[in-house]
Amino acid sequence: MQYTWKDIEQHVAACTHCLLSRTRHRPVMGRGNHQADIMLIAEAPGGQEDQQGIPFVGQSGEILDRLLQDCGLDRKELYITNILKCHPPGNRDPKEEEKEACFLYLKYETFLLKPRIIVCLGRVAAQRIISQDFRITRQHGTWIYRKNCALTATYHPSAILRDSSKYETTKEDFMKIVKKRAEFV
Repeated sequence: MQYTWKDIEQHVAACTHCLLSRTRHRPVMGRGNHQADIMLIAEAPGGQEDQQGIPFVGQSGEILDRLLQDCGLDRKELYITNILKCHPPGNRDPKEEEKEACFLYLKYETFLLKPRIIVCLGRVAAQRIISQDFRITRQHGTWIYRKNCALTATYHPSAILRDSSKYETTKEDFMKIVKKRAEFV
């Protein structure tokens, strides 16, 4: 069966595959340009995202928007999603069974989008998407290639909220993403 964006959104909205479905306010489906060549993947929605059903709308979203603007990118030209579609209580790291329950949705999003570049925002996303032993402090901004797609990771905007000195490093990683994108044009 060939799924559409609408199909995935309906499945996510009705999902009860894990216990997070009982505590969520709204599931958070990815958002953005369905023809985007860049896909940003974070670990899970935060509290404000849970309330609004939109990824990156809180303080982390403001930092992400500033990073994008500083690098000449715009949300409208990207696709932004999370591994989990529901908010883990207390902003804890997602449990393995929660990641597994949602991973099929992320696979469908990736299949429909067919991005040229995937950017993992933070350690949890990088360890699920790139490599289980990925070390964000050592490996951020590096590239691997898989199935005609370039993959990289950088700090999650929430890490910048905790340590503002990471902003410039993350901005440099985003500039590398812009440079990589130009290679595909």
